[in-house]
Amino acid sequence: MKDKKIKGTELIFGMHPIIELLKAKKRRLSALYTTKPFPKGFKEIEKLLPKGIQLQFVSRDVLTKMAGTLDHQGVIGFTTPIVIRKKFFDPQKQPFLVMLDGLQDPRNAGAIIRSAYCTGVDGIIMTEKKSVSITATVLKSSAGLAEHCEIYMAPSAASVIQELKKAGYALYVSLLDAKSKKINELSFKGPVCIIIGSEGTGVSKDAAQAGQHIYIPQRSSDISYNASVAAGILLFAAGQQLGKI
Repeated sequence: MKDKKIKGTELIFGMHPIIELLKAKKRRLSALYTTKPFPKGFKEIEKLLPKGIQLQFVSRDVLTKMAGTLDHQGVIGFTTPIVIRKKFFDPQKQPFLVMLDGLQDPRNAGAIIRSAYCTGVDGIIMTEKKSVSITATVLKSSAGLAEHCEIYMAPSAASVIQELKKAGYALYVSLLDAKSKKINELSFKGPVCIIIGSEGTGVSKDAAQAGQHIYIPQRSSDISYNASVAAGILLFAAGQQLGKI
């Protein structure tokens, strides 16, 4: 799906993404499209809507055409772009980071952002090179929680790894090989950045050479966890040890 834009705005869809956008108050909703009667759950949006929002009533078919997916839950909005952090993270203020290294599936990226928020991650690093950007599908898959996160976009894994090392972060790379340590045998001490690779090829060469390799035990070597599931387990373990949850 290619996200639609109207005069510099971005399309967003789904109940939770719009609710969390309105709660976060980081960006402005300019127009809202929905059905009549209102879809289930719209009352939560209605409670948060500021005055002057343009409300348009259309059919579900029109919403589906606008969003390019059936997953809109009967509501679509147009908003200013999501706020991307410009300043790099401070290990004293943001001691717990996660880096998405080359993820291409927007649903996996969104699910990891959701887990990051739930496990107390202070900042999320995404790479621009061969990676998914923050799209409406990513926002929907994060249940809108990306609106509350500090997200930093780096040109590449190589460039941001140097910044992380310079800042003093200990890097833990999700990668199973002879050098890997089991997640339940590690003691995480901040500041920490956990690096999650792409669904098909895993972490980049630069990331693989950057830090301690870690893995989650599994019943057989010929299977593997989904990227977002693995990230959730790793972030939970680290967040618990770091006192974030």
